[in-house]
Amino acid sequence: MTTDAPEPPPPPPPPTTARERYAPTTARPAVPVHQSSSFYSSFAVTCARLPNSSVNAICGASAGIASGIVTCPLDVIKTRLQAQGSFRPRNLARPPRAVYNGLFGTARVIWVEDGVRGMYRGLGPMLLGYIPTWAVYMSVYDYSKDFYYAKMENKWMSRISASITAGACSTLATNPIWVIKTRLMSQVSSRASEEHRPPWHYRSTFDAFRKMYAHEGVGAFYSGLAPALLGLTHVAIQFPLYEYFKMRFTGLEMGQTTSKDEDMHWAGILGATVVSKICATSATYPHEVLRTRLQTQQRSLQSYSHEEISFRGGHQGVGHVTRPPGTSSSDGMINLPRYRGVIKTFATILQEEGWRAFYNGMGTNMVRAVPAAVTTMLTYETLRSLQQKFKYEGEQIERLSNRVDE
Repeated sequence: MTTDAPEPPPPPPPPTTARERYAPTTARPAVPVHQSSSFYSSFAVTCARLPNSSVNAICGASAGIASGIVTCPLDVIKTRLQAQGSFRPRNLARPPRAVYNGLFGTARVIWVEDGVRGMYRGLGPMLLGYIPTWAVYMSVYDYSKDFYYAKMENKWMSRISASITAGACSTLATNPIWVIKTRLMSQVSSRASEEHRPPWHYRSTFDAFRKMYAHEGVGAFYSGLAPALLGLTHVAIQFPLYEYFKMRFTGLEMGQTTSKDEDMHWAGILGATVVSKICATSATYPHEVLRTRLQTQQRSLQSYSHEEISFRGGHQGVGHVTRPPGTSSSDGMINLPRYRGVIKTFATILQEEGWRAFYNGMGTNMVRAVPAAVTTMLTYETLRSLQQKFKYEGEQIERLSNRVDE
């Protein structure tokens, strides 16, 4: 008498979600994928233990650095266009000749005068600035959003309040770095005509910091702070709009991911980023011109005579001597700076250059800002998705280790 051997059990169905993919199988004890790699396991456990504030800071800083490297040449072109006209002498009778005209015209001038180095002038402080800027912004924004969600029923107002809070914190913390970056980017070649040269010359980021502190004082590092704070309207528009459009396109808020790790919703993130950035930039661009003019205006430490008269002397540059706005006049009396405060700066630019000056470089800024925003948000969302995957695997490893210890 023969007996039929029992049929083997059917194989388990293929996994369809990330959680199922890394869940234990019935064939052997629960061992997550890559358990054999000690480095991978340690990294996954570390990701599982990281607090959300640290995750947001790391992802935000990495995203900012990526966008800074990609868009630095466009940022230099935009800064040159915004600062154009701020260095011409006051007694110049004829209308100033525009050296920088449009995206390609400005790029050609910079390339001829300074080469590749000129296109990446200011990259050092830009990268140095992006790390704390986006680290502070993303971590504060995530924390503030949770805080305001508990206090307000209206999600729009919660996101706007969180954007303003995060933007204020990052602006106050990093304004000195951006002043140095703007100074370096607006610095032109020594071969340029005298009327278009700024009254300074810096060899490096540290050299700029040293000279600004020695000749202009601490206040120079907070030039343009008022219009920079006005720029909070930019993030108050951009990020709530981004979250709104991402929710409409993907059903997820910023930083959220689905269980399907292969589904990153690239099209939804891209569309939400482009639309929100264009809307925010179009609505708030003039404040960037005001900020650039104030940041590129050199300040002078006051010196006093025996008659208590304050003088502001001319500043020596490499290969040239200038007497820019803000220095003393020929009779030794005080020559007040051209730009003093947001309102007076607005009035001065409007009177001397017309309303179009408030939109100098806007086309270039759009070409720069949109790719920068896309790079930032795609990098941030990708890193957050990877972190969530590693976090889940790390939790699985820790649970397995605890069972083994028992």
